[in-house]
Amino acid sequence: MSLFGLGSRNQKTFRPKKSAPSGSKGAQLQKHIDATLGSGNLREAVRLPPGEDPNEWLAVNTVDFFNQVNILYGTLTEFCTASICPTMSAGPKYEYRWADGVTIKKPIEVSAPKYVEYLMDWIETQLDDESIFPQKLGAPFPNNFQDVVKTIFKRLFRVYAHIYHSHFQKIVSLKEEAHLNTCFKHFVLFTWEFRLIDKGELAPLYDLIESILQL
Repeated sequence: MSLFGLGSRNQKTFRPKKSAPSGSKGAQLQKHIDATLGSGNLREAVRLPPGEDPNEWLAVNTVDFFNQVNILYGTLTEFCTASICPTMSAGPKYEYRWADGVTIKKPIEVSAPKYVEYLMDWIETQLDDESIFPQKLGAPFPNNFQDVVKTIFKRLFRVYAHIYHSHFQKIVSLKEEAHLNTCFKHFVLFTWEFRLIDKGELAPLYDLIESILQL
């Protein structure tokens, strides 16, 4: 079995790892992320490096967190099915419906795996759109770039919320809880540093988030 059970993953939901924007400072910033993460200091790892463009930093990290959530959820595809998870929920109080504002304008109720499939397709479309995530060095970011990033992070949070509420025992049995917790801590510290998710959206995991942030 390969790392995180990827060998047994449903091929339909497996997505190749996306690379940081090329031709920009992407690769250089990715090295900075890898180096600071290697130090184990996640609070330091999320900070904007001195002199760097905040949008470049957001872009590279958006790709990085997309890949992390993709891999984590990919380990659960045989346990997170339409019959086991008929709605995209985070405990009994929170249910998420899907709309992308383009092909699906009115929010629809879908199963958790369908929601994640729609979400990952939608994020990939944003990441591949050079008018939103420019690939060329010096190409301008759009005026609404940070709004797009906030929507991506808000929706990625929902995948974490679903995993913790519906599949944490399975994560423990797969001995992945330390990896899940580290990924989520990194995600929370980054979103908090750049104020990417409204506090109300964090409610399903707020106790855990408070312990991470030590508020």
